[in-house]
Amino acid sequence: MAEVTTADRAERATRPRLEGQVAIVTGAGSKGTGVGTGKGIAVRFAQEGARVVLVDRHQDRADDTRAWIEREGGEAAVVITDLTDPTANERIVDEALSRFGRIDHLVSNAAAYSHSKFLDLPKEEFEEVLAVNLVAPFLQSQAVIPHIIEAGGGSVTYISSILAMRGGGAAPYAASKAGLMGLTTCLANTFGTDGIRFNSVAPGMVDTPVRNQLIARAGVDPTKIGGSKATSLGIVGDAWDIANTVLFLASDEGRYITGLLIPVDGGSTTRMG
Repeated sequence: MAEVTTADRAERATRPRLEGQVAIVTGAGSKGTGVGTGKGIAVRFAQEGARVVLVDRHQDRADDTRAWIEREGGEAAVVITDLTDPTANERIVDEALSRFGRIDHLVSNAAAYSHSKFLDLPKEEFEEVLAVNLVAPFLQSQAVIPHIIEAGGGSVTYISSILAMRGGGAAPYAASKAGLMGLTTCLANTFGTDGIRFNSVAPGMVDTPVRNQLIARAGVDPTKIGGSKATSLGIVGDAWDIANTVLFLASDEGRYITGLLIPVDGGSTTRMG
């Protein structure tokens, strides 16, 4: 990786933070009212000059994110795929290279959830969650790392969860999200000298369409789950809080941060109850 001088960094601070760079964001669409984390990340990356490859299972959701980016003058491509498909990562990389010529960043945000009680949980359901939440990020990383090295370095960010750190979530989801931390530390120390930074961001209970859908499915009053009283700041976060953290990590401002699990949770993991 080429040496970056203090003067270079000062000059870059006057330009969009990801100008000329290309990012892949999985789970880049969102359903319903509000903004999901993947959509927020993709939009913020585009606002800072990145061309973004939007990966999602749903055409309408991905198209909505692309339309937002294009309304603001940005560029985006869409890949519709199931991330458990063995051909998915080849298609994603091919689209990024054919449309934009390089890959600088990967944000692995797509996630699957389990709704069964632990003692009733079929092995197949556990494996389905792991396939999306842990195996897919592993394979995505294998696919993009050589291209990020070729581009001169960049970042990989996995979207984990504070449920990997504390109780209260479904076991398959928590276990798969905790597994991302092992992947983060291993790859950070394997590819750091190639100029790639690896981090995991762990959202707390933030106001997103997925969160609201899960609460509705459970038949719980959303005002009584993860409200402002559960955080040290006395406020509830949203997708933009996650997006801005991921953007920071991908930018030159995050150049000295790697191998970490970073909670973005209003301080909820610091509280006793």
